[in-house]
Amino acid sequence: MSMVAPEEQEVAIPIPELLEVVLERGASDLHLTVGAPPTIRLHGDLVRLEEYPVMTPKGLQGMIYAILPQKARERLEQELELDMSYALPGKARFRVNVYFQRDSIGAAFRLIPYEIKTIEELGLPSVVADLARYPRGFVVVTGPTGSGKSTTLAAMVDIVNRERQGHIMTVEDPIEFLHKHRSCIVNQREVGADTHSFSAALKHVLRQDPDVILVGEMRDLETIS
Repeated sequence: MSMVAPEEQEVAIPIPELLEVVLERGASDLHLTVGAPPTIRLHGDLVRLEEYPVMTPKGLQGMIYAILPQKARERLEQELELDMSYALPGKARFRVNVYFQRDSIGAAFRLIPYEIKTIEELGLPSVVADLARYPRGFVVVTGPTGSGKSTTLAAMVDIVNRERQGHIMTVEDPIEFLHKHRSCIVNQREVGADTHSFSAALKHVLRQDPDVILVGEMRDLETIS
């Protein structure tokens, strides 16, 4: 009888279980890749979860496909890339990127807090809040990965949502922070689920009578223009 080494076994670990570990340890990210155990980013450093086995191509694909709706699977197989959001109900939401590398699947999960922090809680200068209060204009928020672009934008949108009476339209890939209807009506559209692309959504957005438009990312010249 042949024996299979533990690290070679086709083990599918429930992703919700791993995301619970992210929350329990105060991590910011979860990385899933073939040939390594699940890995979290803790205080800026990558830490392997050695209590879990090394992931195999078949096992990891089963793990990831288990949380993907059918449309998301089809989109991934067509484009070989997928951005989406995933929630642990009542606990946390995650931004997810699924990709392929060396003919194997991989994924990265970024924790998105449920609570939208204020400009003050983020430690940003008051001028950022002033920008959100301008009646018109064009505001660009830039920065490297992990610098707080999404949380800054969410705080600015929340100021508008609480202080003005208007219509906020967002186009995101994926939707990260969820905004409730407060003083404003807020409609959030996700690329791939609610619209085909940023450019397709922006082509028609002015017909939706918006007062404020948020574009989550500008990745190409067509979207920027």
